[in-house]
Amino acid sequence: MPTMSPNHSPPSSGPARDRVPWRSVLRHDLPASLVVFLIAIPLSLGIAAASGAPLIAGLVAAVVGGVVAGALGGSPLQVSGPAAGLTVVVAGLATQYGWAATAGITCAAGLLQILLGVTRVGRLALSLSPAVVHGMLAGIGVTIAVQQLHVVLGGRAQSSLIANLAELPEQLLAHHPGSVLVGVLTVVILLVWPRLPKVNLVPAPLVAVVTVTASAAAYMVDVTRVSLPDEPLKELILPALPHGGPLEIATAILTVALVASVESLLSAVAIDKLHRGKRSNLDRELIGQGAANAVCGALGGMPVTGVIVRSSTNVAAGARSRASAILHGLWIAVFVLAAGAMLELIPMAALAGVLLVTGLRLVQLAHIRTLKRHDELLVYVVTAAGVAVLGLAEGVLAGLVLALGRVLYRLARATVTATEEDGVWIVRIRGTLVFLGVASLVRTLRAIPVGAKVQVDLQVNHLDHAAYEAIEDWRRGHLARGGSVVMNRSAFRSALHGETHRWIIPWQQRQVVPEVDQRAAMLDGIREFEATAESIRPMMARLAVDGQRPAQLFITCADSRIVPNMITTSGPGDQFCVRNVGNLVPPYGSNSNSVDAAVEYAVEVLGVTSIVVCGHSHCGATTAALEAASPESGSGLKSWLRHLEASVRRSAALPDIVDPVTGIKLSPADKLAVTNVAVQLENLRTFACVRKAEESGRLELTGLYFDISAAAARLVLEREPYLVRADEELATATSPADI
Repeated sequence: MPTMSPNHSPPSSGPARDRVPWRSVLRHDLPASLVVFLIAIPLSLGIAAASGAPLIAGLVAAVVGGVVAGALGGSPLQVSGPAAGLTVVVAGLATQYGWAATAGITCAAGLLQILLGVTRVGRLALSLSPAVVHGMLAGIGVTIAVQQLHVVLGGRAQSSLIANLAELPEQLLAHHPGSVLVGVLTVVILLVWPRLPKVNLVPAPLVAVVTVTASAAAYMVDVTRVSLPDEPLKELILPALPHGGPLEIATAILTVALVASVESLLSAVAIDKLHRGKRSNLDRELIGQGAANAVCGALGGMPVTGVIVRSSTNVAAGARSRASAILHGLWIAVFVLAAGAMLELIPMAALAGVLLVTGLRLVQLAHIRTLKRHDELLVYVVTAAGVAVLGLAEGVLAGLVLALGRVLYRLARATVTATEEDGVWIVRIRGTLVFLGVASLVRTLRAIPVGAKVQVDLQVNHLDHAAYEAIEDWRRGHLARGGSVVMNRSAFRSALHGETHRWIIPWQQRQVVPEVDQRAAMLDGIREFEATAESIRPMMARLAVDGQRPAQLFITCADSRIVPNMITTSGPGDQFCVRNVGNLVPPYGSNSNSVDAAVEYAVEVLGVTSIVVCGHSHCGATTAALEAASPESGSGLKSWLRHLEASVRRSAALPDIVDPVTGIKLSPADKLAVTNVAVQLENLRTFACVRKAEESGRLELTGLYFDISAAAARLVLEREPYLVRADEELATATSPADI
């Protein structure tokens, strides 16, 4: 088994890794590519015009970005082409060097990007805070929406959000009924079409553009339409070497390479958050972007980057693989060369309506609520405002600086209090105590009366040497003046060496022994927890007031060795959990009232967005289902285990299942545990509320298998090898319940 690259996703092992069923391409990627193609042409022409480049250069970039970057890049759903983020840079180069030299700089920048990808620097983009990424999406979404509102109203979009807002009142007073009618009709279709039953197989943007274009042509509506060059190929300009100093030229190449790389990686990370498919391999994405820029420059095209507008439209239109991006590039080439007159029938207001809705959908209330709950809303707002007002790079930089500042503040923050309780001074130290907090610490300690009895309660995740010496110096002085100090020396040593607190994982130090009084042991554990749980009390108090809003229903076995919050690194309020023998979900109508109630409550009342069914190795239920020595007939356990019969039959019909890491074949009982997970996902779909939520895209079902001996989780697949490592994100073209 090859080792896993520590990247955003595992590297491709060849063409087989990216092979997609033709049925999925025809059903999902082909329609999505048509939608993106319709969006890409006016955007490419507009960016080329704004950059002072020949219009054909924008179309060349769209074709090459779609085909080359789509085929070679590491982000399967990202669409590449000319981007607004490079407009100022390209305009400056075109003015200084001319377009032929600018194309040469683009070609050299592409080669530099390939070098960056080979040296694996792309993964650095994963260090971005989710609040920054979502804020970037929101800022771009607001900018797009306001820009395209001008076009819907029959005007022209300005270069900045401030300029667009300033001219909006004047635009509202202008009289362009044709454009307004086309734009409003497009938006209405986009909002209504997905709600119609049994028609959502055809993407709403495609329906909207085709319908509005046909209507505008039939009724001769006076609107601005798409404009293309008459003879595109004759406008190609081949690259040339730029004239100037070596340092000046190197700076231009580096600028294009870095800006294009950062924008592409940011876009890839952001687009990964909009879909449930395979994650991006960022190093491979850099190589693909570099190859596209090298080819694009050689053909006289504009620089290429991954573009959020086209990529988010691609995801929204239902694309499932890189075939959509590749096809969209081919459509642009074919239609520009052979059917440009047809494209010139499309009203610009119709395309603006599609972009308006797409932009607004990038601002998601679910993200805002989540970030608010995790106290990251300020970073989100600053990033969004910065991107919208200042620009992409400036906004992201502002968000990163704020996020980093908050991290440093939290790392250096400690709370030190000293209070008298029954004649004893209690000093409580919480947080992270480093040299920055020593002054406040010493001030508090010196306020304690001379000769007093003192108890030090330390609950910190790190204590540096300066803070440790400050406490020790005070302790010696206080003892010398007749006082007494009681402190947990082991806790101080653990904090000084960065060790985990005992109360977090008490079961690691003391295993359950049958001879021990378990009631007393439980009460001891409760007392220890309550004495050391000060840090989580504010969070629990908020949960008590706000109520539970879990995002996930986690269905797993009652086995004592399975700890859901440990497996998923989640905490209070994150999961709504159902546990029973064998992690079973009997089909709807099986009179399993407890499970039925939990599923319906989670989906209909709590509104969870994910249901996970988690099986595990060494499962007693699957072992009992395969062995003759099963529970007595008529017993409750016997009746319950009958729900495993469908899984037993399915497992017997499957080939051997091999662990993806060790390469060892699973035992029959563990093979049944894997198969059983998929069967329970099928059973979940017998619930009308689950089926309806999944079909509308509001709910995701996931199968999980936990190997107890390896302490590792695997995802359940619908085909061989049936299991993959949990750090591999699988494409969701088909359901994992098809085992």
